[in-house]
Amino acid sequence: MPETPYTHEAIELKWSAAWAEDSSLYKAADDGSKPRYYVLEMLPYPSGVLHMGHVRNYSIGDTLARYMWMKGRDVLHPMGWDAFGLPAENAAIKRGLHPGDWTRSNIAHMKKQLQRLGFAYDWDREISTCEPEYYRWNQWIFLRMLERGLAYRKSSLVNWCPECATVLANEQVVEGCCWRHETTPVEQRELVQWFLRITAYADQLLDDMSQIEAGWPPQVLSMQRNWIGRSEGAEIDFTLKSTGGKLRVFTTRVDTIHGATCVILAPEHPVSRELCTGDLAAKLKAMVDDQSRKDPELLVKEGFDTGHKAVNPYSGEEIPIWVGNFVLWGYGTGAIMAVPAHDERDFEFCRKYGINVRPVIRPVDGVLDDGATMETAFCDYGVVEASGEWSGLDSAEARKRMAARAEEQGFGKAAITYRLKDWGVSRQRYWGTPIPVVHCKACGIVPVPEDQLPVVLPKEVEFTGKGKSPLAQLPSFVNTACPKCGADAQRETDTMDTFVDSSWYFLRYVDPKNEGLPFDAATVKPWFGVDQYIGGVTHAILHLLYARFWCKFLRDIGLVAVDEPFKNLFTQGMVQLHGQTMSKSKGNIVDPDEMVVKYGADTSRLFTLFAGPPEKNIDWNESSVEGQYRFLSRLFRWVTRNMDGGEGTGETDAKALRKVHQTIRKITNDFDNRWHFNTSIAALMEMMNELLAAEAGLSPAVRKECAEKVTLMIAPFAPFAAEELWQLMGRTGPVFKQAWPKWSDELAMEEALEIPVQVNGKLRARVSAPHGSSEDEVKAAALADANVQAHTAGKTLVKAIYVQGKLLNLVVKG
Repeated sequence: MPETPYTHEAIELKWSAAWAEDSSLYKAADDGSKPRYYVLEMLPYPSGVLHMGHVRNYSIGDTLARYMWMKGRDVLHPMGWDAFGLPAENAAIKRGLHPGDWTRSNIAHMKKQLQRLGFAYDWDREISTCEPEYYRWNQWIFLRMLERGLAYRKSSLVNWCPECATVLANEQVVEGCCWRHETTPVEQRELVQWFLRITAYADQLLDDMSQIEAGWPPQVLSMQRNWIGRSEGAEIDFTLKSTGGKLRVFTTRVDTIHGATCVILAPEHPVSRELCTGDLAAKLKAMVDDQSRKDPELLVKEGFDTGHKAVNPYSGEEIPIWVGNFVLWGYGTGAIMAVPAHDERDFEFCRKYGINVRPVIRPVDGVLDDGATMETAFCDYGVVEASGEWSGLDSAEARKRMAARAEEQGFGKAAITYRLKDWGVSRQRYWGTPIPVVHCKACGIVPVPEDQLPVVLPKEVEFTGKGKSPLAQLPSFVNTACPKCGADAQRETDTMDTFVDSSWYFLRYVDPKNEGLPFDAATVKPWFGVDQYIGGVTHAILHLLYARFWCKFLRDIGLVAVDEPFKNLFTQGMVQLHGQTMSKSKGNIVDPDEMVVKYGADTSRLFTLFAGPPEKNIDWNESSVEGQYRFLSRLFRWVTRNMDGGEGTGETDAKALRKVHQTIRKITNDFDNRWHFNTSIAALMEMMNELLAAEAGLSPAVRKECAEKVTLMIAPFAPFAAEELWQLMGRTGPVFKQAWPKWSDELAMEEALEIPVQVNGKLRARVSAPHGSSEDEVKAAALADANVQAHTAGKTLVKAIYVQGKLLNLVVKG
C-alpha cells in the first residue's frame, strides 16, 4: 500500500468529533466483569486556560488509563472542576463579572481544550464544586462533623486591611500590604472563626502512613510527618512573679530546665498582651502584624524583654520573660523556656541579646561546657549536671522522673503536642460553600435542617472588596427564622475554605447523580481507594492531608470502608519556561491551543512525556516538539506503507521482530514498574530506526505484524494517530480497547550477548558471544581482545570469575 501522509489536524478533528458523539466510549462497565482500576488526576481550578503543565499532568494519567484499558481493566477515569475560589471573586471586583458567570465560562473553554487534546474522560461523571448539587454535600458532611464535636468556633487572628475594612486571604497580602493598596500595611485582628478538629485524627494520620508507604513518594510522606509534627515532652507551669498567675510551657527536654535562662512568649499569647503595656503595647502590635513571620525560612529572630519575671518551679529561680517573633501561638502552648546551652535556636537568640547561657547537660564521656565560651549549643542527650537532685541522671531517666514530679506536685505533666493545628475553614468570602448554621439569640448556634439543604449562594450580590463579605451585606440572605424556635435569627455569612471541596470529590465521581447522600457506600466500595492519584507536589501537604482526614471521618460515619483515599500517589514535575514554572500570574504560559494547531495534540502529549522522567521538572523546548512531530510522522507513514504486507524476501525478519518484541517488553516494564515514559518513547524511536533500516528485506507477513504491534504500542501515547492507523488497517473497535501486545522472550533474544570483561575489577573490554557459550569460550574471546591483552601481558592469570551471560572478571598478578 502506498504510504499515507500524516495530516495531524484532519486526523485529530475527525476523531475528536467521532469520540464526542459516543458518550459510552470511556465509561466504566462497573459490573465486576473485569478487575477495576481507578486512575485520577487532581481536578483543575478553572482559571480560563490550560498551560503545558496541565497537559503534562493529564497526559500522564490518560496514557496510564489507556494502557490499563488495553491490559483488560475496567477503568474509571473522570474529570471535574475545583470551581470555588478567590480568583473568581477578584474577577468580580476588577471586571464587574459575577463569579459564577466567570467560572462557568472558563469551564466551558477548558473542557473544549481537554476534549481537543483527546483525554479519555467519562464526562457523564463531571462535577463542578460551585454547583449546589455538589456543595450541598459539603454542608451535609459539615453538619455531621458539628454533631460529633469536630466542627466548632473560636477566636482567631486574620489578615485585616484597615483601608478596605475587610479580611484578606494570605494570597492578597503582598509584601506585608494589601494587594489593592500597596502602601497600606495589613494588620492582624481577632475574629470568631469556624474550625474542623483535624487534630483528633493526628495519630491516625501518622500511623496510617504505614498503609501507603509502598505507593507514595517518600518525600511527600516526610513532608506530612513534619507538618503533623508529633512531639513527646512535658507541659510545665512557671509562675508569673508579678501576679502569681501560671504560665505553661511545653518542652521536649525537661531534663534541661535548670539551664533555662528566660521564657519567651509568642506575640499573640494572652500573657503577652497582659504584660506589654505602655510603649511595649505598640511594639507588640507591630510584631503581631509583621507579615514576614509567615515565612520561617526568611525570618530574622527578634524579641524584646517585657520587664517581668517567671519563677522556675524546679529551682525557684526568677528568669526574665521575653516576647519573640519566632515563637508560634499555634504550636504547643505558645510559650517556651529558652535553654540556650542545649538548643540551637535558643542559643542564637540569647547570644544576640546577651542573655545568659548555662550548660546543664554534659556528654556521657565528657565534661560540662563553659557557657561563656560555648560557640554552639550541645543538643544531644547526656548526663544531667548542675540541676540539684537530678544531677547525675542520664537525660532519658531525668525526663521521665522530672515529668512525674511535675504531675505529683501539680505544676505540670507529661504531654504530647503536635505542630498540626485544627483546620480553620471560615472564609469571609462570597464564592464558596455557605456554612449551614443559623445564629439565634435564644437557641445559640442551630444547624440548618437537612431538608433545607443546600443553603444556596444568592446570585444578586454586590462586589466592592470593601467592608463585610458580600453575604453579610445582603439582608435577604442574612435574616431568617430559627429552625428550632422560629424566632428571628441570622444565617452564618462565612463560607468554607475551598480545600473542603477537594477533600472528597473523588468519591462523588463514583456516584455523581446521587440525590439522597454524598454517595452510596456500596457503590463506592469496589472502586475505593483510588488506585492511582496524580498531581503536583505543591499539594503534598494541605490538599492531601485534608483528603486523608476527610476519608477517615467518612469511614467513621460508615460511608467508606478504608482508612486511606489514595493507594498510590504520583507527583509529576513542572513544565518550565526558561527555568520558571509556567503560570498565568507570571505570564509565561505556552498555549496548548497554538501547539495543537501547529503540531497536533498527539505531538504535544508526546513532548511532555518524552522531555524527561515524569517526576522531574522539564523545560519547554519547541525544537524538541518538532522532533516528536517528525518521529510521529515517520512512524505513521511507515505503518501505512507496510500494513497490507507488500513484497520482501524476509532476510531482515528476525532483526525486525527482535526489536519489536524487545520494545514491547521495555514499554510494558516501564508501565508496570517505573513509569519512565520518556525511555518508552525513546525505545519506540529506536525501534522505528531499525524498522526503517530493515524495511526492504521484510516479508509481507512480518510487515503486517510489525505494523499492527507498532500501532498498538503507540496507542496510549498518541491516541489520534493510533486510531487512524487502526481504521486504515480495516480493524474495528477503538484501538485502546484492544489487547496490549505480548512479547516473546525467544523472539526478543539477541543473536549474541555482549559481555563486559574486567581485569582485576576494572572494565577493559566487551566481547560478543553466542547464547549458551561456555565459560571457556567467553574467556577465550576475552583473552583474544587487544585491550585485555594489553592489561594481562606478562602477568599470571590467577582465576576467572564468570557470571553466566553477564560478566567475566580476570584476576591477574605479576
